[in-house]
Amino acid sequence: MESRTDRILKELMGSDRPLTGSHLAGKLEVTSRTVREDIKALNDELAGHGAEIIAKRGRGYDLIIEDNASFRSFLNELIQSDASEESIPTTPDSRIYYMLKRLLLSESYIKVDDLAEEMHVSKSTLQSDLKILRSIFEKHDLQIDSKPNYGMILTGSELNRRFAMSEYLFNRNSSSPDLIWMDQLAQIVGLSDDKLNEVWVVLLDELRENQITLSDIAINNLFVHISIAYKRIIEGHHVALVQQEIQDIEMKKEFTVAEQLIEKIEETLEVAFPKVEIIYIAIHLMGTKLVTENQLQTNDVQQMMDETIISLTEKMLAAVEDRYALGISEDEELKLGLGLHLKPAMNRYKFNMNIRNPMLEDIKNNYPLAFEAGIIASLALNEELGVSIDENEVAYIALHIGAAIERKKVQDRPKTCYIVCASGVGSAQLIRYRVEAEFRSLIRVLGVTEFYKVKDIPFEDTDFIISSVPIKQTLPVPVIEVNAILGSKDLVRIDQFVSSKKDKVLDYLPERNVFLNKALNSQKEVIDFLAAHASQVDSLPDHYKQLIYDREEIAPTAYGNLIAVPHPISPQSKQTFLTICTLKRPIDWGERKVQFVCLLNVKKDSQENLQDLYDILGRIVNDSALIQRLLSARSYQEFTSYLITD
Repeated sequence: MESRTDRILKELMGSDRPLTGSHLAGKLEVTSRTVREDIKALNDELAGHGAEIIAKRGRGYDLIIEDNASFRSFLNELIQSDASEESIPTTPDSRIYYMLKRLLLSESYIKVDDLAEEMHVSKSTLQSDLKILRSIFEKHDLQIDSKPNYGMILTGSELNRRFAMSEYLFNRNSSSPDLIWMDQLAQIVGLSDDKLNEVWVVLLDELRENQITLSDIAINNLFVHISIAYKRIIEGHHVALVQQEIQDIEMKKEFTVAEQLIEKIEETLEVAFPKVEIIYIAIHLMGTKLVTENQLQTNDVQQMMDETIISLTEKMLAAVEDRYALGISEDEELKLGLGLHLKPAMNRYKFNMNIRNPMLEDIKNNYPLAFEAGIIASLALNEELGVSIDENEVAYIALHIGAAIERKKVQDRPKTCYIVCASGVGSAQLIRYRVEAEFRSLIRVLGVTEFYKVKDIPFEDTDFIISSVPIKQTLPVPVIEVNAILGSKDLVRIDQFVSSKKDKVLDYLPERNVFLNKALNSQKEVIDFLAAHASQVDSLPDHYKQLIYDREEIAPTAYGNLIAVPHPISPQSKQTFLTICTLKRPIDWGERKVQFVCLLNVKKDSQENLQDLYDILGRIVNDSALIQRLLSARSYQEFTSYLITD
């Protein structure tokens, strides 16, 4: 669990520029004065360890490292101490985690006064945290019930409680039992490390013997679920399933494997697992099977994917293509990969088993377009099956879509052009050779021609024309007018046409759509403000604002780094445009803090390629120093200069 000083050090180490006190205060959700005090304390810790934080007037705080070896030694000691000490939660996130753990593990009521005293916070602060906590538990169909004079207790089905325990009680990013979370698991379930390792070995042996292939993440999840099941069984809790579901599962191969697995685990842990618990393990095996690489390449696709899966996959990709026009709906590798993912996932959806995706935040931050496409695909899935897909599952779908987007980038051919010149073949060839030398991988010159032969150009194979003579007649492809001897400005014009340039984003962001340093205090105020302005820019339906809230209900559009990109759940505008608002102070947006809000409107039935736009938004999400400068801007000119020159 990170302290505030740890987080400040992490932010400063991750930035190549000084960070202002207000920026750090926003990230930590404290006052600038608290930041100053924390930096003073952090400098006391750094003293004698080869580093110091310097306050640079007008620029912010900068970490100066003078002795790398000494500073690395300090970091090593810091990491070791953090791993071995359980500190009092000091940030909203750590408080939420602390209360999650308390409520999930408690068999009795917990008083709010006791929690407030344990965490050294006021009851009002705790009540604010509880709102977020309730929304987290609601995703698992769990509720916090309050009783006067008794306190709070968590209620809901045993199965849902276990899923929540598995997801939230510890961090699991390793492909094998990591020592840190193994220690956490041992404390939670009351087993020694040796016993847990025995269970791990039994699990791996049974999977190998029965030739069941699971992903590394799925093995970790199953291991944790079995360990939690042990704890809940000895406490007298059992899962409940419908009798018909039990009969259906008993016919599956996975049930037989689960029986063999549990039989050996019972010997190891000296506890009897009821039949319903074996069913539960079988469900997990059914829902996390992985098709191996050699299976993925087999031609017998129809056997691996029945008609239902194929139909679902096609409908999901059709919805994505209709919304974003990515040109990936006929990608056979995508169809196969997504279909093979859906086959075991159907069991998870059926039993409301949400598996944890440790890559969720990275996918949202680095591939926002793929994640949004995953949302659209999941909506199509919901429409067909009537199942609700959570963010973790959306991110897995987004992985397949993101891979297809990257494949298309690689496979996309160079743009083709014809060169038109009125001064003879010699000058035309000079333009040709210069273009081919400057844009070797981006442009393929199909040929050169004179002005009077323009009508003979094969326009069906030509993306654009480079002409040293003005062409006033309307042609079916764009014309870039240049000088007979190409200069630097000519090359820039050509480059802007064929390359992904940062300044393209300004086409969607006129000055009237940028609002800086606004005094808005809630997510609702911001959405209401931006939606009202968008309605002035474009003719939008009366329920436009509700469509933005509908999208937020699926998954909050706050992507970290103080940025949110809200948008209607389906395109409503006649043009693609952005409306940006920066705020005086960070506000709550779901479970995150936000100070930079970009309302995205995509043209209805658009066939535009918006990859450049999403690349820019992705860059903002991942660049703390850039977002700091954008938040500091006080004019449109200053704002856009940071955006396109950084």
